[in-house]
Amino acid sequence: MEYHHASEMNVAANGKIVTNYLNMCSESQHSDSCREEKSSKDSEDAARLSCVEKAYSTILTELGEDTEREGLLRTPLRAAKAMQFLTKGYQETTQAILNDAVFDENHDEMVIVKDIDLFSLCEHHLVPFFGKVHIAYLPNKKVVGLSKLARIVEIYSRRLQVQERLSKQIATAISEALEPAGVAVVIEAVHMCMVMRGVQKMNAKTVTSVMLGAFQEDPKTREEFLALTWK
Repeated sequence: MEYHHASEMNVAANGKIVTNYLNMCSESQHSDSCREEKSSKDSEDAARLSCVEKAYSTILTELGEDTEREGLLRTPLRAAKAMQFLTKGYQETTQAILNDAVFDENHDEMVIVKDIDLFSLCEHHLVPFFGKVHIAYLPNKKVVGLSKLARIVEIYSRRLQVQERLSKQIATAISEALEPAGVAVVIEAVHMCMVMRGVQKMNAKTVTSVMLGAFQEDPKTREEFLALTWK
């Protein structure tokens, strides 16, 4: 009996060792796979950065500049990195941002986050427009971490944009993620394509809005949002 018991213990111990070894191998393979994937992505990013850098160098040359003078030696690279940052929203998704940030909550009153800073690039001239975003939603038993609303603004503003589409994308993303009773988005922004060039109107602001659900269907709900937002 003692022999059999000892044998069984040895088998169990050996089985545990084998299991642990297999788990370590699996983790090691996963780690290697992740490293290879990251290395591949880093290589792709470096290749893209190099292409954008060369493009900026060409633009500066065609504008009549000397890219070999001291002040411009690293300008193409700096400009390329800046453009990658300003358009980083193409690499981000709402699903990834909102992961584990949507909570069940018995709350159905209006939630407003206003004066969210906005910076984006006009897709027509590649010059900035900037301003404020005001967001409201009517929860339908679900709420989201408040900072995530600002993150959604960041995702879509860090792409080449027009203000009208940007307003719609923000509202739609919130609606799809939370399935609320309604969503409202208002953006007020200054467009440098109107200030620095063209008509050159220094004080012109553009205001766009998107109303979904109760904000579109119920005038009182819409009026409450606008009254609270434009104080």
